[in-house]
Amino acid sequence: DIVMIQTPLSLPVTPGEPASISCRSNQNLLHSDGNTYLHWYLQKPGQSPQLLIYGGSNRFAGVPDRFSGSGSGTDFTRKISRVEAEDVGFPPTVVQP
Repeated sequence: DIVMIQTPLSLPVTPGEPASISCRSNQNLLHSDGNTYLHWYLQKPGQSPQLLIYGGSNRFAGVPDRFSGSGSGTDFTRKISRVEAEDVGFPPTVVQP
């Protein structure tokens, strides 16, 4: 089984300031097909999760450029260059087998 550890689990943020969240896997997430199946979502209270970043570093259509993703193998990071009030939510990481 793949085990993901996300740090920090919660992050105090200030609007206008940067923020980042990291995720580490116990297995390499680079698939033999050359794709990385690691996706970042944002889930706001009472709403369904929104896809932000797919493949570890690709911004989904319509996602503001203040969001970015990086990393490979087992270590990944999602960054927000300037936090806005609408960015608040639970930031789950998803691995797609």
